[in-house]
Amino acid sequence: MLVSHKNIKRFYLNGEIYDDALIPRLKNQYIDILKNSMICKGYAIRYDIDPDFTISYNGRGFDFELSVYGVYVGKKRAQWISGIDGKRIVENTTQQNKLNESFSHVV
Repeated sequence: MLVSHKNIKRFYLNGEIYDDALIPRLKNQYIDILKNSMICKGYAIRYDIDPDFTISYNGRGFDFELSVYGVYVGKKRAQWISGIDGKRIVENTTQQNKLNESFSHVV
């Protein structure tokens, strides 16, 4: 499958974080949420395009905006693709490990 010339789509999330100590953990959780949303829609995350995460203090907390980028690979393929790195498809190692475990019980 050729992924190098596919259209790149932006997935985003914005909101407010009230405790600055939580920002790093929440950023990672929000990236995971967007990645799962992408998979459900048939998209794979682009590892070669860093997520954009911006914050600004608003007097009470921090407004944030997060953007993650992906390409359409199909709903079935999105389940076994971890992401796209340049022209290379990175397969989901968890899926592969589960498959190998299921075959090892047969032998």
